[in-house]
Amino acid sequence: MLLNLHGRSMAENTSAYCQSRKLIPLDLLCRISSHVAQRAWTDAPQTTLLQGRRLKALDGTSVRLADTPANQKDFPQSTSQKAGTGFPIMKIAALFCIGSGALLGHATGNLWMSDISVAAQILGSLSPQDVLIADRGFCNYALVALLFRNQVDVVARIPTNVRKIDFRKGKRLASKDALFVWNKSKIPCKWLPLDQWLGLPQTLTVRILRVRVRLPGLRVREITLMTTLLDPALYSAKAIAQAFRVRWRQEMCFDDLKTTLHMAHLKSLSPAMARKELCMFLIAHNVLRCLMAQAATQAQIETQRISFKGALDGLRQCSIAMTQAKSKAIRQAVWLQFISALANNPVPERAGRVEPRAVKRLYKYEKLNTHRHRYKDRPSRNQRRRKARKKNRALI
Repeated sequence: MLLNLHGRSMAENTSAYCQSRKLIPLDLLCRISSHVAQRAWTDAPQTTLLQGRRLKALDGTSVRLADTPANQKDFPQSTSQKAGTGFPIMKIAALFCIGSGALLGHATGNLWMSDISVAAQILGSLSPQDVLIADRGFCNYALVALLFRNQVDVVARIPTNVRKIDFRKGKRLASKDALFVWNKSKIPCKWLPLDQWLGLPQTLTVRILRVRVRLPGLRVREITLMTTLLDPALYSAKAIAQAFRVRWRQEMCFDDLKTTLHMAHLKSLSPAMARKELCMFLIAHNVLRCLMAQAATQAQIETQRISFKGALDGLRQCSIAMTQAKSKAIRQAVWLQFISALANNPVPERAGRVEPRAVKRLYKYEKLNTHRHRYKDRPSRNQRRRKARKKNRALI
């Protein structure tokens, strides 16, 4: 429609577009996403947590793919589902920058790969002096030792159902804060090459602390954390707990991607194009994070105070206005006004905000529990009424 307003036309056939999209290298899209993420980190206000070191969060999620034979081959559906009733599942491990919320790197796998084996593919995105904050699924001796050898510290939650912690056996630093020595397992890790496994140290000194979580509406809970930040004078238990708490905001980045940007279901028909489609979503996410970082710096507030949905809606309207601008100066003025509007409308402070892992959307259709060719649709309302009247007359 915009082309028609300017007296131009566009062909409705999208074949040329699809062919050109196939020629874009996947590596180029990944480098674009990484470059935009680095720009977002540069523009974002710098955090003062943990002596101002750069904090990165590691997390995983999954998305559905189009139900095609090629996608089912590389990303098979769950074995608990019957054939024809499920979708191929792509598992994703992502590395986020806590300061800006931008996605620094990602890796993909299928359901049969563990989260840590998928995440091992993006460990190269970490730099010396970084602090990696992760959840229970990544609290692994080999992962922590490998990163510590590369001068990357780790803060992770300990799965207490797997590893029991007795603070009486450690070197006490404070109440519920002690140093422990972990021993290397005799069984090599499946996700780590044998030469790297043999090069890991036989023991590793870690710091374990237990903190109490008090949030409105929740019962008081205790969380056990493991870290390689051993000096309590430089890194207090309170600072470590606060750094782990801000990791939850990075989990909401997946919600922004899958809900706001509609990345929960990829529409590409082949695995290669699905990976490219995923990269395009990540580029869009990082571009918005870059805009949010600029607005947060201008307003001198945290990046999370800038609305992701507001940035998306504002960018759409701004792009339309910029296409109508007749000069570079007008386009620049429109852009500066857009950034100022984001900075002047921050979301309110929501300390202790609870984000439950639940949905309130109800579906009026029943679930497909058999192959679509064998599925018998539910009778219509009129058919059910005729059947009920026929049954009533039979009873009379």
